[in-house]
Amino acid sequence: MSKQLVLVDGSSYLYRAFHAMPNLANSRGESTGAVYGIVNMLRRLMREYDTPYFAVVFDAPGKTFRDRLYSAYKANRPSMPDELRSQIDKVNAVIGAMGLPLLSVPDVEADDVIGTLARQASACGMETVIVSGDKDLAQLVDAKVCMCDSMKDVVYDVEGVKTKFGVPPERIVDFLALVGDTSDNIPGVPKVGPKTAVRWLQEYGSLDELLAQADTVSGKVGENLRASLEQIPLSYELATVKCDVALDRGPEDLKIGAPDEETLRQLYAELEFKTWLSELGGLNEAQEDGATASAEYETVLDKKSFSRWLKRLSKAPLFAFDTETTSIDAMRARIVGVSFAVEPGEGAYVPLAHDYLDAPSQLNREEVLEALRPLLEDPDQEKVGQNLKYDCTVLSNHGITLAGMRFDTMLESYVLDSTGSRHDMDTLALKYLGHKTISFEAVAGKGKNQLSFNEVP
Repeated sequence: MSKQLVLVDGSSYLYRAFHAMPNLANSRGESTGAVYGIVNMLRRLMREYDTPYFAVVFDAPGKTFRDRLYSAYKANRPSMPDELRSQIDKVNAVIGAMGLPLLSVPDVEADDVIGTLARQASACGMETVIVSGDKDLAQLVDAKVCMCDSMKDVVYDVEGVKTKFGVPPERIVDFLALVGDTSDNIPGVPKVGPKTAVRWLQEYGSLDELLAQADTVSGKVGENLRASLEQIPLSYELATVKCDVALDRGPEDLKIGAPDEETLRQLYAELEFKTWLSELGGLNEAQEDGATASAEYETVLDKKSFSRWLKRLSKAPLFAFDTETTSIDAMRARIVGVSFAVEPGEGAYVPLAHDYLDAPSQLNREEVLEALRPLLEDPDQEKVGQNLKYDCTVLSNHGITLAGMRFDTMLESYVLDSTGSRHDMDTLALKYLGHKTISFEAVAGKGKNQLSFNEVP
């Protein structure tokens, strides 16, 4: 079996991650959405592709050779938002601490580095997966190179490129030279769109042959084609991915290294990525005042893990239970996930309907609820929760009658101190445990741009 190299177009995904989660921030108000989106996508790719050969490629700061060819290249793009710029160093730091090779080469773009590595990999018998949503990179697809758009969960091989664009990979540059590329400010032939470009390339076979017979093309588009004869070669050159960039590392040098867990702990703590921090055992006592023994909290994403937790819950004399939903209105709320705890420091969250950028595959909601029904409806299986009246209503909308409610911390707080101003979980955690929780607004934002829980990572 051939070795496989995964090349991630980091620059493309950086912007996509930022715009998908623009309001994600830590408790200090520092933007973290782009970091989370990139890292979450990389973690997913590392699970999906079982290969040691992996690299993330970013554009280097500054202009490139294309700017010298055409001064208006990408001139229509707005400057990078400050909220995104502030995350660049953290993105690079986390990727490095994960042990992933990181490449950025001056005077060329990430596409050119990817193209060079893909061609080098093919030459030494390796297969390449290019992870990007950038149509320019479709020109690199061949028998040994495919392109994966992880946000759309689509993989394009040669036939896939033909289906999507109407032309094979070797004609993508011809296609782009005719239609132009508004995102890069590459001019095309006026009034020539994808349908016309595809029809021409199918009829004439190639851009060169089309230009050689430009006088035979009738109508206004024919006039526009002939008026663009001097400009088309420039557009072609701008759209062509450079595949001979001088690099200090080759495909077989791009191996995933051992993660620097200590650095990752510090970064995840600063960014307040609590789930990933807990996977690493959290911060130690020297790093976090008042830290307790590391907890074991699990995100359940597969049937095997869920079955294991079902068995634990059925054997537990009492367990904590909570639903996560899309609304505080129980009659309108949709269940996004369910969580359990069986003893201090041990719990699980089962995501069921999260749909943020690059959200992992999740268990089927109705199947999970049906599997939980016997436990939730068993009056002898004792449960504890916070505001269980809400959970009762939400579950009843799914035909489940919650029973065995032994404790409700919100009601108990009211009974103990009915004059207290607040009985919410954040207030109770601080009052009785001395623990300051992460507020919902800290992870979901606030006001009109607040995310619903299904959009929260």
